[in-house]
Amino acid sequence: MPENRNISCTGVDFGRDTVYIDTNRILDCCRDKDCFENATVYIAAHCADVLQSCVNIRTKSAEIIAANIGVDEIPFNPGFFQINIRMFVKIKIEVCLGNGRSDEICGLCVLDKSVILFGSEGNISIFKSGVDDGSFCSGILTKKKHTNLPTAVFEVASPVVLNTKVTEMIPGMRCSSCPCDIPECVADYFDGCANFTASTPRVITVSIGIFSVVRLERPGQYLVSGSEYSVPEKVCPCDNPADPCDMFRRMSFPVNEFYPPSMEPCRTKSAGNGICGCIGKNKT
Repeated sequence: MPENRNISCTGVDFGRDTVYIDTNRILDCCRDKDCFENATVYIAAHCADVLQSCVNIRTKSAEIIAANIGVDEIPFNPGFFQINIRMFVKIKIEVCLGNGRSDEICGLCVLDKSVILFGSEGNISIFKSGVDDGSFCSGILTKKKHTNLPTAVFEVASPVVLNTKVTEMIPGMRCSSCPCDIPECVADYFDGCANFTASTPRVITVSIGIFSVVRLERPGQYLVSGSEYSVPEKVCPCDNPADPCDMFRRMSFPVNEFYPPSMEPCRTKSAGNGICGCIGKNKT
């Protein structure tokens, strides 16, 4: 922001003032480091034959494609809410078939976690006008209803696949299909195929590590210190040279693409042995 942010575009200094805003307030949050060990990977039924012929297996990638989040009030504990999160993870697996042949299949892993956070109290109905709302005599009602109940926000980093293995089904071991209804948005990632199953002589299991942050937000009105809006001083570039080679010549040479940068020089050394130590702090 420029230093003269309190100066209006007319040059008059209005100084700071207090303003009312309507926004979400974070009431409680937590971070977590979950390890889901030996989670079942459900594959499409037509991929079962590929799995039976595999010699070796590895996970190429894992991606959380959707999450179902539920917020439930805890009885006899006012202000606290239980957040139930179900993650749908798409697993891309490379299957070695022997003789230098390989195939690639995709599976679905369903992971569940639950946390309890403070979300405060209060439950009101909120109606907001819109452009489609008519006048008082038109008979058109304002239907945009909201509440001030807390909203859960789930932030997650890319999953870390720690292990992948194929388990042989033993006699008496229960076979099952995916333990939940597959949402349509999840099935779209698998070309609309929602017929996932683990009912084969072999079952794929993975161990996944997930870093996440969960928070509870509640809307409210707050009084904050602010200043008048200012016009940005930066001018948007609008270069459109007639000679495209002239624009190319002004680009910097991408040195790092050809010579990747090495690790930064060590700034600390452990006592006595001269070995470089960790610079950052590891907080758990």
